[in-house]
Amino acid sequence: MSEAGVVEQSEPGSVGEAVEADREPNFLLSRFELRFLPWAARRLPRRVLPDDLTALGVAAAFGVCAAYQLSNGGRGWLWVASALLVVQWFGDSLDGTLARVRGIQRPKYGFYLDHMVDAIATAAIGIGIGLSPFMLLSIGTLVVVAYLILSINVYLESYALGRFGIGYGYLGPTEIRLVLIALNTALALGLGLDFRLVELDMTVFDVIGLGIAGVMIVLLVGRAARNLRELAKQEPAAPRR
Repeated sequence: MSEAGVVEQSEPGSVGEAVEADREPNFLLSRFELRFLPWAARRLPRRVLPDDLTALGVAAAFGVCAAYQLSNGGRGWLWVASALLVVQWFGDSLDGTLARVRGIQRPKYGFYLDHMVDAIATAAIGIGIGLSPFMLLSIGTLVVVAYLILSINVYLESYALGRFGIGYGYLGPTEIRLVLIALNTALALGLGLDFRLVELDMTVFDVIGLGIAGVMIVLLVGRAARNLRELAKQEPAAPRR
């Protein structure tokens, strides 16, 4: 669940240029994060490095996956999953901020590593939810695939159009984590979010997962159509003979 936002390149398609990512300004909690993360980064011990935070985020993502799977044996594991989502946010969000605060950025290295581990962490968390008793594995996998396709589109945009904007609306990775924590809390407290739909035993996780996947697909189609129109203007098709 990457927090990266805009890449600055000297010209479209110049993949050899340095990549520098900033946080998306349009997410609901972006203003809070833009204030809090630099404040927290300045207070970390000097021995803590950005790669340490990246590793923490990945380890926490696998911990979230395990906690969701273990929730088959008891809903108490949902509290563990929520706590680890906070740890994963801390590691995933703070690594790049720490590098910027200390002036030790490695733009290409950071861009590559951030989005590689982002894909791994997203897959781990999504599949973990699918392995829990609260979401069908097929729906969890669908959400992961849709998210990764959106990410691929962003990377293609950075090459073809020379811009990098991972935001697709007001809900970013932090907001999605808060939604998961809220759902975990409701399920752990036994608030009765189970129901039957079309002869299937489903939970609110399933319904929200389907909704998220549907929104992702709609956003992808719209953004891809816009990109193709822009590229068609840049490179007009040859006239029919």
